[in-house]
Amino acid sequence: MNNEELVKYFAEVADDKKAQDLVMLKMTGISIMSDYFIICHGNSEKQVQAIARALKEAAQEKNIEVKRMEGFDKARWVLVDLGDIIAHVFHKDERNYYQLEKLWGDAPVFSLEKRPL
Repeated sequence: MNNEELVKYFAEVADDKKAQDLVMLKMTGISIMSDYFIICHGNSEKQVQAIARALKEAAQEKNIEVKRMEGFDKARWVLVDLGDIIAHVFHKDERNYYQLEKLWGDAPVFSLEKRPL
């Protein structure tokens, strides 16, 4: 899988855990930190942890090293570093405060297309 396929895969993993307002930012040429950001939020600490845990488990299933996972215990902003992809899983209150999408406003934004039920 290339990075574009992987970011969509991880976004779907978060979506399966009912991540809210899920967006992906293509950071290539904008940031040296990663090629893609996934930004989403959960409505409770438990949901934030469930999303982060699912991302970590999905990476392990694909033999992708999770370089770092920070903020899991407090579950207000969990950063999951997947190398070329960084997932930011916020509690809804923290997401409104930090507004990463605005900070990286020049990055192309895309979201998952919802599949028909």
